[in-house]
Amino acid sequence: MAQTTDQVMNQVAQLNAARNLVLGDAALYPQIVNSILPIVGAQSRIELRRWGMDFLAETFASPVLASTQKEQLAPNVLQTIQDILALPESDTAVLQSLVQICSSVYSLIFRHIVNHPEDTKSWESMNTIKQDILRKMDSFQSSVKICCIKFLQRVVQVQTPGLISDPRRPEQNETSLAIVPRTHRVLAIPNLEAEASGLLDRLLGVFQEETCDPLLVNATLNCLAPLIRTRQSIANKIIFAVLDFFPAKRVRPPFTPTVRVSVKSMERTARALLINVMKKYDSKNPNHPMGGKIQVYIERLMQSRLDIADDASRKRGLPNEPTDGLDNAKRARLDAMTPPLLKIPPLPPGPTSLDQLFTLTQDVGLSSFDVKQLPPDLVVKIAVPLLAQVNQSLLTQAADAIRARYQTITREQNLNRQQQYAAPADDDDYEPEYQPMDVGANAPDEANGVAADVVDFQPDLVSLGPFVLPQPPPLGEEEAGEVGRSAVARVFGMINVAETSASAVKSKSQQLGFARLAGSTFDRDAWVVLLTRLATRAPAGLEAGDKLGKGRQTTISDSIRETLYRYILEDFRPRLNIGITWLNEEWYNDRVQMKAASSQRNGEDEAEPTITLHYDPWVLRLLDGFLPYLDSRDIKVLVRFLSEIPEITIPITQRVASLAKDPERVNLCVQALMYLVMFRPPAREMCLNTLEEVHQTYEESRPAAGKVLAKWRPKPAEANNSNPAEAPATTASE
Repeated sequence: MAQTTDQVMNQVAQLNAARNLVLGDAALYPQIVNSILPIVGAQSRIELRRWGMDFLAETFASPVLASTQKEQLAPNVLQTIQDILALPESDTAVLQSLVQICSSVYSLIFRHIVNHPEDTKSWESMNTIKQDILRKMDSFQSSVKICCIKFLQRVVQVQTPGLISDPRRPEQNETSLAIVPRTHRVLAIPNLEAEASGLLDRLLGVFQEETCDPLLVNATLNCLAPLIRTRQSIANKIIFAVLDFFPAKRVRPPFTPTVRVSVKSMERTARALLINVMKKYDSKNPNHPMGGKIQVYIERLMQSRLDIADDASRKRGLPNEPTDGLDNAKRARLDAMTPPLLKIPPLPPGPTSLDQLFTLTQDVGLSSFDVKQLPPDLVVKIAVPLLAQVNQSLLTQAADAIRARYQTITREQNLNRQQQYAAPADDDDYEPEYQPMDVGANAPDEANGVAADVVDFQPDLVSLGPFVLPQPPPLGEEEAGEVGRSAVARVFGMINVAETSASAVKSKSQQLGFARLAGSTFDRDAWVVLLTRLATRAPAGLEAGDKLGKGRQTTISDSIRETLYRYILEDFRPRLNIGITWLNEEWYNDRVQMKAASSQRNGEDEAEPTITLHYDPWVLRLLDGFLPYLDSRDIKVLVRFLSEIPEITIPITQRVASLAKDPERVNLCVQALMYLVMFRPPAREMCLNTLEEVHQTYEESRPAAGKVLAKWRPKPAEANNSNPAEAPATTASE
């Protein structure tokens, strides 16, 4: 026997190695499954059968194994399952895994028979297994019954008509009676539908039993959710069966803690199921009649639990003689306990509020709790059962204490009011004597003496003087730059989280102009304008000094420009309007700086002050950033950018002309240049020169570019020897 046990252990180790193989590569499942079936059959040891059923249950439930491969493997395991189920098996682990395999395999066999009606042997084996499980289900243990409930749910789900999402793709539709042809020679639709109806009644019969098992009830409730969601024909029947089930009425006394936990678990499961169903109805039809019925059922469920708790509290035996109202000697003879005395804390000094009047507890946390935070319906549900269980003696003592407090406060208020009215009557003849003080030469000395006395009585802390925090050390250039960059990062964080408000969508008459205030609104556009003006207008006139001093250094404005550039290129299509706003600000700042520099010249011979221009390099850098990612469908994006930037220069047109290098983007290049020719007259000649160059260089552009040139330059190309590099930069302001 020891040698046999060793052999079994070696076989289990080899089987575990095979399992590790299929876990690493799902393609090995068919080979491994077909190889282990003879080893884990009905004639093998219990250890091998236990391992084999567990592995098969894991195989048919694995999400990495394709459904088509599962459908091919399912007929091969039916004979093994049938042989093991025919044994007088009593091992719970084997039965659990076996029923789980049947739950996974049933839908696969059903679809296999739909597609291969000639394989009648597989369907007969599956029917035999199904009838055997249904016949032995009541004799199984609770853990196996739970698996049988799942098997019943899968059978009902398969043998009930479902929805057909796409009639042209039957392999992608859910497995149900809807995919079975009417003329199928093996599957009889009326018989299958009638069997499913009977199995559904058996599944719902757990709600009609006198005494219910909480494990089976919870398993059934959990299995009903897929049927309600996917099978509309039986959804109402299931919901009505659940609405007639009240867990508190299905238990019998004594109400032990175990019974209470069981009732609570069934109520929670039923409530969770119906709440999800009610959400589905509310999403489709808020006025669905089932929604109101489910809400009433949930409230009745809560009330029944309170009633059963109240009944349990009234089941206690009554005393032989009443204990209230008896003297202490009588209590001693009856062995009756004296009612507990309530400790009443004294009122705090000073005026008394209603809160202090009715507070009888010394617990600081309990007395400081604001009951207004709770909803009124919850307060009612808590207060009603608590008041029913309050000790009558303690309630009487608390009421007497509050009454005594109230009488004491009222008596003191009346006494104070009488004293206030009586005091002026006794002092009618009193007249204070007024003697003015003579302010003479001794007055300063007397004042100094009084001040010296006051100083003597002052505490020592006054002599220390006021406390002043020391001034922080000055920031260096690197520290100041770091602080500025962090501030810029926070502003960009506001841009990311800020949403465009509804007030920003205005009519043309209400649109804010170029000279609007940057902080007029608190939407994303306001933050963008603020950033662009910080980068362009704030450092105006300071960059020339930096150039003449230590050389060009990275400033906060450069950091803002670099961050703006990266932010726009992260998602340039929706953020292109930010780039247009930024470039307009840069162009405007450059023109203001040029005008200010020209006004500073003292004479015509003096050189113009050096200024730093930002529009030209940044517009080219932005174009170089997003032009490689444009495709033939982005004509609106490119045309909008070229039409709204303030100035078109030769380098810009050359960047647009570079799109013609890609044959798929030739039309994009030609259409963008044609738009500038038509709607930006100052840049027309420059764009026509660029278009002519594209026409001569790239053969793919000649059909589209030739039409534009024929309209705007009907002369031959040889007569037009203008060099694009000699054309001056033109602006929209011209």
